[in-house]
Amino acid sequence: MVLNILGSNKIQRGKAEFILKAQKEPIYKEIQNLISLITSQRKSNVVSDAIEYAILAHEGQTRKGTDIPYVIHPLRVGLKLAELGCFDDIVAAGILHDTVEDTPVTVEDLKRDFGEKVTAFVGGASEPDKSDTWENRKHHTIEYLKTAPREVLLISAADKLDNAKETLVHLKEVGDKHWAAFNRPKEQQRWYYKSLAEVFVSRIEDDTTDRLFREYKQEVDKIFG
Repeated sequence: MVLNILGSNKIQRGKAEFILKAQKEPIYKEIQNLISLITSQRKSNVVSDAIEYAILAHEGQTRKGTDIPYVIHPLRVGLKLAELGCFDDIVAAGILHDTVEDTPVTVEDLKRDFGEKVTAFVGGASEPDKSDTWENRKHHTIEYLKTAPREVLLISAADKLDNAKETLVHLKEVGDKHWAAFNRPKEQQRWYYKSLAEVFVSRIEDDTTDRLFREYKQEVDKIFG
């Protein structure tokens, strides 16, 4: 598969740079381990291509308030979905879920490279208008998830779960300084996290959603009580 938006030269250069970093830096070894875990469970082109695409699309980005490469987050989301037994298109969309929202990749790029289904899942898990206020965007997400397709719910919950787990780790390291890196303070974050937990739990319909959605609620309760 040719990932047109990134260009073949960048793909080859990106692979070489990533391999070199994996040999020297512990965080890149962790990323390489995530890739191995995903691909050992999902030997499909769409998942492998999504991994490569995400690595290159998120090149140079870091997680908020840290120097951790951003791509570690979508890879963990993809692994969680794979472990839950989700279909390959859902796993791929989980890996790609932030590409349209946070990188130069467009909806048209994603359709061309991954097709309508994966693109629809990514779109459902993305905020529609990053220029809108934080409050409007979060209200939109909460309302949308009340009726969103199951596939989008799974991707969104896996995304929010990884964010919650990362938040817990960072809070143990720096305490409430963690919230300074975000657009809104702790109390507004509490409202958003807990509102999402309520929506997810209300949408439980089978063993998979029960496991994922309740795990998210448990992590939120650890953060905010």
